Amino acid sequence: MKFFDLHVHSAFSEGTSSLEQLASMAKELGFSGICFAEYYNVEEHIKKLMTEIEKAKGKVGIEIFLGFEARNPRELSALIEKRKRFDVLLARGGDLKLNRLAVETPEVDILTHPDYERTDSGLNHILVRLAAKNEVAIEVNFREVLITNGRTRSRILSNMKNNVMLAKKLHAPIIISCGAISEWELKSTQELISFGTQLGLELDEAKAAISRIPEDILSKSSERRDKRWIAPGVKVIK
Repeated sequence: MKFFDLHVHSAFSEGTSSLEQLASMAKELGFSGICFAEYYNVEEHIKKLMTEIEKAKGKVGIEIFLGFEARNPRELSALIEKRKRFDVLLARGGDLKLNRLAVETPEVDILTHPDYERTDSGLNHILVRLAAKNEVAIEVNFREVLITNGRTRSRILSNMKNNVMLAKKLHAPIIISCGAISEWELKSTQELISFGTQLGLELDEAKAAISRIPEDILSKSSERRDKRWIAPGVKVIK
């Protein structure tokens, strides 16, 4: 079984570790692949990032993918236009308008931090039904728990459990990620699976959240890179 973490930040965005450092640690912790989530930037920066990813692939011997995380509707719109050029499209949630836009947009792969800077979970039955319909994965981000404590951590865990319950009930995909910004924040595959079970996932569901679900996302990404691909569900047939 292959395991993937599709939400890690390197020094190219808000992280502190290099691509190679993160990829090496991820491999040691049992991952078959890792996705670096970066922010929308100028073309020169994107080309440099792609070059560094290819270098790290050769040195580390692990699958490395490129993702972009939209922080607002404008960035999301711009990234959708460039969707064929990268592997994973993430949308940083929290704002209810962006949460809704993300789950009703089939080009989006993952809604990250749905409760970002909120007291509630950021999701409800309507939004999760849309996520299920459009195959947008709801993220459970370990770093949110790692860097908090006390009442804040308790609230975050409660929100995560609520979102997991809704996603299971309405058959929306759930993905677990480290959300790490340094190599030392990465967690092992077994730790993430255990974390998932504590939030209400069955063992097989927790495993799927770092294996089958990310594999499905990457498979769809491969389809998008096909020259015949036009839009989700639309392909040129010759």
